[in-house]
Amino acid sequence: MSQTDKPTALAEYTGAIRFQMHWGEMDAFGHLNNTIYFRYFESARIVFFETLDITERGMPRAIGPILGYTSCRFKAPLTFPDTLWAATRVTDIQDDRFTVEHVVYSEKLERIAAVGEATIVAYDYRNNTKATLPDSWRDCLENC
Repeated sequence: MSQTDKPTALAEYTGAIRFQMHWGEMDAFGHLNNTIYFRYFESARIVFFETLDITERGMPRAIGPILGYTSCRFKAPLTFPDTLWAATRVTDIQDDRFTVEHVVYSEKLERIAAVGEATIVAYDYRNNTKATLPDSWRDCLENC
C-alpha cells in the first residue's frame, strides 16, 4: 500500500500520513504507549495544516494555529510490528476556531484503533491573543 492508497476507512479524512510503528513506542504492557497516539495525531495535524497552507515549514505565520484542546478514545491496543495511518478531518468551524477528528488506523488489525478530537484556535502570535479565522483558512476548511 503506497502513501496515496489510503485504506477505505480513511476515505473522508485528509492530512493522512502512513508510517511504521517503532518498537520503542510500546509500554511495559506490550502495547503502544497512550502518549504516542497524541504524537501521531500531531503529525497528521501538521500535514493537514500544510494542506491548508496555514503554516510555513511547520511554523506559524503572524496568525497561526494553536492547540486549544485534545482528547483520545482508545478502541484497540496496537502492538509491534504494525503499519499505521494517522488522519484528520474537520468536524466544526467557528469564528475563531475549528475542530478536527483524528484517527489512528492499523493495517495489521484493518481497523481504526483510536479516535481523537482537537480544537484548533486561530492565534495572533504578534499580539498573543485569539484571532478570527482568516478567510483563506475558512475557505479551505469548508472546501478542502
